Amino acid sequence: MYIYVLKQFNMNKPNIVDRKPFLFEAEPGINYAWCSCGLSKKENGAFCDGSHKTTDFKPHFFTVEEKKKIALCMCKHTGNPPFCDGTHAGL
Repeated sequence: MYIYVLKQFNMNKPNIVDRKPFLFEAEPGINYAWCSCGLSKKENGAFCDGSHKTTDFKPHFFTVEEKKKIALCMCKHTGNPPFCDGTHAGL
């Protein structure tokens, strides 16, 4: 009989959710939590749902000062989190 113990899952690279950005209209005054681990199921992996708790990743919080369209990184490898910088093209 095997006994499995859940230990912290150590990811050293985030999970690639998609190879294109998630486009949405951000509203001022809302504190958004972008998923940096790529394990979230909230809004197709764009926003944190707490799935990172088994990893060393943390969500990236951001707000906007005025209503505007945002392109969030879904490959999770951006150099400018949480925004898409085109890194997905080289993955």
